[in-house]
Amino acid sequence: MAKARIAVIGAGAWGTALAQSFAGAGHKVVLWARDTDRAAAIQETRENAAYLPGIALHPGIAVTADLAGAEGLRVLAVPAQHLRTILEQMAPRPGPLVITAKGVETATGRFMHEVAAEARPEAAPALLSGPSFAAEVARGLPTALTLACADADTGAALARSLGHKALRLYWSEDLRGVAIGGALKNVLAIAAGIVTGRGLGENARAALVTRGLAELARLGAGLGARPETLMGLSGLGDLLLTACSATSRNTSLGIALGQGRSLAEILGERRSVTEGVWTAAAAARLAAQAGIEAPVTAAVDAVLNRGAAVDTAIAGLLLRPAKREA
Repeated sequence: MAKARIAVIGAGAWGTALAQSFAGAGHKVVLWARDTDRAAAIQETRENAAYLPGIALHPGIAVTADLAGAEGLRVLAVPAQHLRTILEQMAPRPGPLVITAKGVETATGRFMHEVAAEARPEAAPALLSGPSFAAEVARGLPTALTLACADADTGAALARSLGHKALRLYWSEDLRGVAIGGALKNVLAIAAGIVTGRGLGENARAALVTRGLAELARLGAGLGARPETLMGLSGLGDLLLTACSATSRNTSLGIALGQGRSLAEILGERRSVTEGVWTAAAAARLAAQAGIEAPVTAAVDAVLNRGAAVDTAIAGLLLRPAKREA
């Protein structure tokens, strides 16, 4: 495929890592940072010290704080709750719009591709999701992701253009499935972290992740996702990575909660957004509205947003009636 000009919107860890990966594959990349001083510092030092310290920025990346000047295929790597605002600030332009945020807009209950369709109706939203830690992508370690777009030909073209030997992209038309997998795995990872932080053991964590996967499958089926999507990279794959590593922001937050720290204290120490915190309430609400049983999601929502004690939430899960596995 011909090399493209790519504008990565958002200079956090993931946006910077994607810019690094695309530039390493020969694309011309501009990386947009909201703060003018920070953009200038990254451009001058050739390092995003706040989010990816120690990784030299590829020479093919230019950094800017001018959103209007960020020309090319637009790849948005901004937090889920800020996506609509950024989209509304962008100039209208037809063509693909690649969204990498994983979450649900809390104010509306919309998934990210739905937010994009509302805010930029002239564009064709696509979702890029799957098991991926930013630092590994930035270092060029092998990673495989799903790129979902309603139009199969567009999705295939994007995957072939953006993918390379260290970034293998599979394409799909199942936007809903990719969105659900990316959003819910963050909530389930917080639950897995709580189990670890409370010292409940590896057996309990394995059970939690497995039952969480069943919950993900139920929610996906109820909301129109394809089962194979939820068993793929953007579902099971992302859940395995996120829920089984303390490197994950969501799992590490759960561990800290399980150890008895308050949510406010944990978030006060963090620079990066922990998406599961914002998704839990919206996901629990979506499940309830659809009449779908989602006890793990409901328990995480109760701990994060409803003042429930960790031990009370755990006891509620352990005391659920015995049932046939499904």
